[in-house]
Amino acid sequence: MKVSTRGDYASRALLSLALHADDGRPNSVRDIAERTALPQPYLEQILLALKGAGLVRSKRGVGGGYILARPTDEITLAEIVGAVDGPIAAGDFGAPHADGACDHEGQCVLLSIWGDVGSRMRAMLQAITLADIANMARGQKTWPSSDGGR
Repeated sequence: MKVSTRGDYASRALLSLALHADDGRPNSVRDIAERTALPQPYLEQILLALKGAGLVRSKRGVGGGYILARPTDEITLAEIVGAVDGPIAAGDFGAPHADGACDHEGQCVLLSIWGDVGSRMRAMLQAITLADIANMARGQKTWPSSDGGR
């Protein structure tokens, strides 16, 4: 599975909100776009999806913008990605037959493996909070290794 551009942009936008939450003021879409180098029109769509998922709140008018709807330690990467990409899964293959009777050679074992991969991916993303990511960005927490666990 690849995290989509929408999932990456949503994560970057919420990280920006987390890093600038101390002043308590809403952040305009323009400010978020400038800090993250994300295209503003696309960012607006993503923020609306995040608002619909209850991850951000908006304030209209002068001095308006977006703020996090919950504390950073209560927002997981799985929620962020899921809000814009839908359920986190390794694929949309269905579940193996309950009795092990497969229609095609090897089908059930592979369906079981894909289901396990999706579960592990969800668990990994649920274990990482926005607070964790913000602390990594601030240099207050060790970044995960980029070797894929090798």
